[in-house]
Amino acid sequence: MSAPRDLDAAALADPDIDELDAVVGASADELDDLDGDPRAPAPPTGAIALPPWRDRDGNPVDMGERSHLEADGTPRIVERRFLVALDHAGGRLDHYLKRMIPRLSRTRIQDVIRHQLVRVGDPTARLKPSTTVAGGDEFVLRRVARAEPPCPRHIEILHADPQVLVVDKPPGLPVHASAKFYFNTLTRVLSERFPDEPLQICHRLDRETSGALVVARDAPTASLIKTAFEKKRVAKTYLAIVHGQPPWPTGDDPAPDHVLDAPLALAQPGDPTLLPHVRMLIRADGLPSVTRVRVLARAGRVALVRCTPITGRQHQIRAHLAWAGYPIVGDKLYAHGDVAFMAFCDRGMTAELYAQFELPRHALHAATVTFPHPARSEPLTVASPLPRDLADYLAAAGDA
Repeated sequence: MSAPRDLDAAALADPDIDELDAVVGASADELDDLDGDPRAPAPPTGAIALPPWRDRDGNPVDMGERSHLEADGTPRIVERRFLVALDHAGGRLDHYLKRMIPRLSRTRIQDVIRHQLVRVGDPTARLKPSTTVAGGDEFVLRRVARAEPPCPRHIEILHADPQVLVVDKPPGLPVHASAKFYFNTLTRVLSERFPDEPLQICHRLDRETSGALVVARDAPTASLIKTAFEKKRVAKTYLAIVHGQPPWPTGDDPAPDHVLDAPLALAQPGDPTLLPHVRMLIRADGLPSVTRVRVLARAGRVALVRCTPITGRQHQIRAHLAWAGYPIVGDKLYAHGDVAFMAFCDRGMTAELYAQFELPRHALHAATVTFPHPARSEPLTVASPLPRDLADYLAAAGDA
């Protein structure tokens, strides 16, 4: 397994950063495996095939197995453009690309320059690693698209008006591109469904989390909503299925929500974890972190919990519930630990791991989001019902 990459400082304040991208992938800007491979990727040894995602009516949906191919079956081409800023002018091309794609080795960058990179306006020019770049130079990197891990490309629209969309993101669909996902992403699905709109996603949900996600349909609306997120003027609630039976207020009990108040810090080298820069730890010197929780239903050995994050830290709900002794079902990292999580990253979902995790994804769902709307005097609240996979699991747990 590749070593975890460092998360930037902003990740500490982002409750939805995806640890799977941190460990087994990279951002779209890093574009590893640039040659690509149009063939379907072989599953890891021992990995099992999971059932396809189904929509709310029970119909199977497109899982993106052919999203990297044109209609005639030929591979699509992935492009990335580089516009040289003035502060990079005068340097070598290979040094510039190393800054832009830090994950790639210098040897790999030299190969990219020779075989996959062209200068806009002078496409026949022979580029060398030592080529000097000038401010305003534009380069295009092209590679053959490769098959991507299957994930549901079907999205429901929970709310639509001229300024805003709120979509129901399915679990497994990444919001943004990464090293393993380019076409199988929410951004790509939205661009295909709304091809003439300048859509901007206003926040993110990690790959395994389902639920309500706000998308602006114009730049002023995007600025308004993104600022509201930054200023903590957006309220979100989540539903989580947890192991155990928490002794917290239930349903319509007039008692206030139970409060989980435990500071969180991103693990560093030397901390008691195999995953520095990935796992969040409860630590006295961490950032203040508060989550309100209430039990909505009990089903055998699990419970459905409503979680209201008061602060927004990376993995806050997952880390807080595990700290309280009631980890989320299917949470590979916080319910089952570093070794199990790393085994999944290395081998995929094996039968042994599936029996341990019980669900192919963590049982966390973004149930409501309330945010300011440019055309309304009052904030808009949009709800996403519990998805079929979690509802079915909860029903089966109650029958067991």
